[in-house]
Amino acid sequence: MVIVKDIKTLQKLLQNEKINGNKIGFVPTMGALHNGHIKLITTSCTQNEITVCSIFVNPTQFNNAEDFKKYPITLDSDIEKLELANCNYLFLPTVTEMYPENENKIHYNLGEIETVLEGKYRPGHFQGVCIIVDKLLIIVNPTTLYLGRKDYQQCMVINKMMQLRKHTALLKICDTIREKDGLAMSSRNMRLNAKERIQALKIIESLEMIKNGIQIGSLTKIKEKASIFLKENNYKVDYAEIADADTLEIQTTWDGKRKLVALVAAYLNEVRLIDNIVL
Repeated sequence: MVIVKDIKTLQKLLQNEKINGNKIGFVPTMGALHNGHIKLITTSCTQNEITVCSIFVNPTQFNNAEDFKKYPITLDSDIEKLELANCNYLFLPTVTEMYPENENKIHYNLGEIETVLEGKYRPGHFQGVCIIVDKLLIIVNPTTLYLGRKDYQQCMVINKMMQLRKHTALLKICDTIREKDGLAMSSRNMRLNAKERIQALKIIESLEMIKNGIQIGSLTKIKEKASIFLKENNYKVDYAEIADADTLEIQTTWDGKRKLVALVAAYLNEVRLIDNIVL
């Protein structure tokens, strides 16, 4: 695996790969890699001749400075995992490389998808996500971009950004990878102590509660039930919601036909956990 830290070198290397007719798969990450990330890498490796991973903890998508400071850094382990997964290139830029001084900022007109759920509780977050993914797509110019479904809303936001910016890469969204007990794999799980790790299972339990209890008609009671369940288990709940799976429009009733997704975000002490399940 070739490790590259500057944009020009990476672009030159990847241009040569394209001249040779190689398809390029790209997996953007913030490091602290787990098997969910590695599944994206191995999927890319099976579908492309070349796979690129980036590791960059992006400051513009953190609306909480403390959260940014506490984000886990495990670079040595990350490199080892990527090498074992047969990743071809690792892009490791600095903040100054990605955000040069006096650069004009772009605002992305994302519409209502930016104002609900994560957008409501993390103002500015999705603009930061779009800035960095837009930059990385321009740099890497991949054939295919691979993302994980655990960040359901983020996948939809990035898809919208790619349309706005006319990126040509194909977007492939891969299923959430879970631990054997059902917990969605996340870099934030590293911040959980042993007791909290067990308690974290209440997130998927709340989603299963919605899935098993949903009925035609009003959705208010089942959403409230899931929220109360989490609060009774010492969570501070941002939301336990049901939305249209294609538009993320919040739903209050169900006709039994519309495809829905249940989404939860809640704090377990200082760690904010999110998950979702398609109904």
